[in-house]
Amino acid sequence: MAVSDTVALEVSAVSKSFPGVRALDNVALTLRAGEIHALIGENGAGKSTLIKIITGLYQPEAGHLHMNGSEVRFASPREAIEAGISFVPQERNLIPGFSVGENIMLERMPTRAGVFADYRRVNEEAKKWLDVIGLDVSPTAIVSSLSAAQMQLVETARALSLESRVLLLDEPTASITPHETVFLFNVLRGLRDRGVAILFVSHKMEEVFDLCDRVTVLRDGRNTAANEDLAAMDRDRLVSLMIGRTHIITELPAKSVKREQPALRVRGLQAESGTRGVDFDLYGGEVLGLYGLVGAGRSELANALIGASRVTAGEILVNGGPAHIHSVADAVNKYGIGYVSENRKTEGLILSHTIIANVSITIWRRIAGWLGWISGRTEKSVVSRFVGQLDIKTPSLNQLVNNLSGGNQQKVSLAKWLAAEAKVLIIDEPTIGIDIKTKYALHELIWELAGQGRAILLISSEMPEMIRLADRILVMKGHRIVAEFNNTHQYDEISSTIIKCLT
Repeated sequence: MAVSDTVALEVSAVSKSFPGVRALDNVALTLRAGEIHALIGENGAGKSTLIKIITGLYQPEAGHLHMNGSEVRFASPREAIEAGISFVPQERNLIPGFSVGENIMLERMPTRAGVFADYRRVNEEAKKWLDVIGLDVSPTAIVSSLSAAQMQLVETARALSLESRVLLLDEPTASITPHETVFLFNVLRGLRDRGVAILFVSHKMEEVFDLCDRVTVLRDGRNTAANEDLAAMDRDRLVSLMIGRTHIITELPAKSVKREQPALRVRGLQAESGTRGVDFDLYGGEVLGLYGLVGAGRSELANALIGASRVTAGEILVNGGPAHIHSVADAVNKYGIGYVSENRKTEGLILSHTIIANVSITIWRRIAGWLGWISGRTEKSVVSRFVGQLDIKTPSLNQLVNNLSGGNQQKVSLAKWLAAEAKVLIIDEPTIGIDIKTKYALHELIWELAGQGRAILLISSEMPEMIRLADRILVMKGHRIVAEFNNTHQYDEISSTIIKCLT
C-alpha cells in the first residue's frame, strides 16, 4: 500500500541536554501509517536519545510528541507500549535465564485461574511469532543458550507480538546474516502494507535505500533533513547530510602475504562447541574471511581456537609448532592469539572500567614488577601508545569505556590485543552498530594491521565488508568448512559464489 496521510507519530521541536552536551536541538520527525521511515546519522548524532524520548525513557526539555493527532508524554516505556509503540533495541534487552517463550510473552503472560502462568499458551503464542520472523528455535529454549543473532530475532519477535501500530527498530540487522535480513525485510514490508508505521535506524546505506520510503537525518543533534522522500535522494547526498561532506571510500593499498609458513594451521579440528573436521591455513599479512549463516559454527570455531571450548580431535599449529590451548590466557600468553568478540559490551570489554584498565588487562603479568606491583607510569605509557595508534577519541585514559562511542569501544577491544602483542587476531563482527565513517576507518585499520604482518581471521555477516577486506574466503556450513576461494573483490561474482555454497 502507498504511504497514507495519517500521521501515526509526530515529533516537533524536541530538545534534550545532558551535562556539557546538547544531545537534541529542535528536532522534528513525522512518521506516517503505512511507511518505513529511516532515521540515520553518525554515532552520537542523537538517534538513540530521540528514540528514548519517544519510548518514555527520557523526558524532553522542550518540544512535543503527538500520536494520532493527540499530544502525548510517556513517563515510562510501559506507558509507550500501552499507547501502541514497540521498540527493538540494538543492545539486547532479554532476560537470559528465561525461556524464549517467556521473553516474547513477558508483557502479557497468559495465566490459569488468574494466578499461574499457562505455559502451554505461552509456548503456542510464542511459536506463532517465531514462525513469523523465521526463527527455528524452541519456545522452551533458554535465551542464554542462543547466539547473538538469534537473540536479536527473539527481540524482534517480541516487539511484533505486541501488534503495535508504531514499531521502532534500532539496527535490527546488526548481528544477523543477509539471508535472515531478507526474511526480516519481507516481514517489515508486510507490516507496512497493513498500515504499521515503522521507524528504521541503520548505518547500512544499502538497507535504507532497499527498504525505506522516507528519511530523517540527524547530525550533532540537529536535523539536516526531515521527512524527505528517499526516491529523490542518492547515496552521496545522504552521506553528505550525515557527515557534512561526501564520504569517499578509499582504495585499500597493496600488501604482501607471507606464505612460506602458516602463522596458524588447523587440521581435522573437532571441539565440544560443535566444530567438525575443520582444516585451514592462515598466513602472516593475510585477512582470511570466515563467512556463514547464523548457526554455521563460526564463533564456535573461534572459541575452540582460543581455548574457550575444549578441542576433542585434530591439531592446531602456530608458526609450525603444535599448540596446546586450554584457555584464553594460554591463547594469548603462550601463542599470541587474540580474540575480538562480536559481543564487545558483554565479553570484550569491562564497561564500568577505564580505558587504561581495559587495554592493560592482558599485559598486567608482563609489566608487573617485584611482588606483582604494577607501575602506573609503565601501564600508562603502554596504553597511550595504542590509544594513539588506533586514534581512540577520548579526553582521558581514565574515561569509562561505557561513555565511548561504539566505534571507539571497538578500537579499545583491538588495543587490548595489540598491547598483548598478539600476532594472530580473530576479529568477530568488527563493525556491528558502527556508523559508515567509523566503519571504513576500522576497515583501513584492520588492513593496516595485516600489512604489518599480523594474521587476521575475519568473521563477518556483512557481505560488502567480507568482499572488501578478505584476501581469501572460507565458507562455513554445519560447523564445517564447505568452500575456500581467493577473493577477487568483485561484489556480484563473489556474493553469487558464496550464496551457491550455502544453498
